[in-house]
Amino acid sequence: MSESNIPYKIYLSEDELPRTWYNLRADMKNKPAPLLDPGTLQPMTAGQLEEVFCAELVKQELDNDTPFFEIPKEIRDFYKMYRPAPLVRAYCLEKALDTPAKIYYKFEGNNTSGSHKLNSAIAQAYYAKLQGLKGVTTETGAGQWGTALSMACGYLGLDCKVYMVKCSYEQKPFRREVMRVYGASVTPSPSETTQVGRRILKEFPGTTGSLGCAISEAVETAMSNPGYRYVLGSVLNQVMLHQSVIGLEAKTALDKYGVKPDVVIGCAGGGSNLGGLIAPFMGEKLRGEADYRIIAVEPVSCPSFTRGQYRYDFCDTGMVCPLAKMYTLGSSFMPSADHAGGLRFHGMSPTLSQLYHDGLMEAVSVKQTDVFAAAEQFARVEGILPAPESSHAILAAMNEAKRCKETGEAKTILFGLTGTGYFDMRAYEKFHDGVMTDSVPADEDIAKSLARLPKVEG
Repeated sequence: MSESNIPYKIYLSEDELPRTWYNLRADMKNKPAPLLDPGTLQPMTAGQLEEVFCAELVKQELDNDTPFFEIPKEIRDFYKMYRPAPLVRAYCLEKALDTPAKIYYKFEGNNTSGSHKLNSAIAQAYYAKLQGLKGVTTETGAGQWGTALSMACGYLGLDCKVYMVKCSYEQKPFRREVMRVYGASVTPSPSETTQVGRRILKEFPGTTGSLGCAISEAVETAMSNPGYRYVLGSVLNQVMLHQSVIGLEAKTALDKYGVKPDVVIGCAGGGSNLGGLIAPFMGEKLRGEADYRIIAVEPVSCPSFTRGQYRYDFCDTGMVCPLAKMYTLGSSFMPSADHAGGLRFHGMSPTLSQLYHDGLMEAVSVKQTDVFAAAEQFARVEGILPAPESSHAILAAMNEAKRCKETGEAKTILFGLTGTGYFDMRAYEKFHDGVMTDSVPADEDIAKSLARLPKVEG
């Protein structure tokens, strides 16, 4: 079928919902480096990790060889509330840009959490329930992950304690209220409720927080409360695994019409949506079956890929978590209070970091004012108000389409629209009022943070 005859929205049937998650690491020649015990600098054992994470999730985290994991029926039944999610041909955007490029986006915002985060939240909550736990703790930046986990825990009857990055807590009051609707407690981070929170506040007075701070508090709370475990919405291998449903659905939809993307684009903070979207495409690339240009898009205010170093570092600011080898700006790096809260993490997924280090994907950083301009143009022609995080991918996709207009190339572009921006209206207000600014960290600030990285070889 000609790509000009493809439906505006491609819907898969319920029977086409993926029955397995795809483990990208099984096809990687160079596996992600192991998590290290910060005390001994030896690889973390399953037993050590199970003190923090659910046992089944630890198995998924450490498995570099099993290509597919069966999705439990209970999780698939939950997925059916909002999945399969549509793949959309952006005809209106193509027309507005006057480009020969063909643009598709995978829309993950068709659930109450407003994002892709629910794909992993229900999986992690399910395994916590199966283990007989009382509840879970977590962090959230912009609030999508906290909302998703609150929904999953409310559905399964688990307690949920959320530490929300302070600037997002203040910028997005209605997001935290949705979490409370589903029964979660929400604490702005850093807070006075934990030892590590008090320590961070003492070292960084007046800080607006970061994902690294919130992670530290959530981990401490989980480890000091019997019957609780910590769950994370991005970065970890297990999260990449669960999010593979995004890419698997997208590829199935494209394959039905004989479409092969030339470029696959996703926003990148910790890596969950990007890893999920690119999984089957990167798998084909690793196996030598096809080739794709894959682009990670991050904010200039928190440029882990484009200005960070590939080193072992703590995943949290309080330095209580294991060490991960990843592209990082240093766990003490405090990003500015930009509005793409879900991208304000100092490091990047170890899986994606290894792929980037091996030259299998690219990365670009973009300014927040350009991001919101692209978001507004997209909203006017495609009818969806995008989240600030997703809008990073929109901007990069539009830039690629504009280059196609200049060169006359009719490339096929796929990007991830990870969620909606209806809880981000204060950010849009600042953009419209002309008071939004672009924050670019100084070289010396990044160097200062990188100088504090742990001295670990490898």
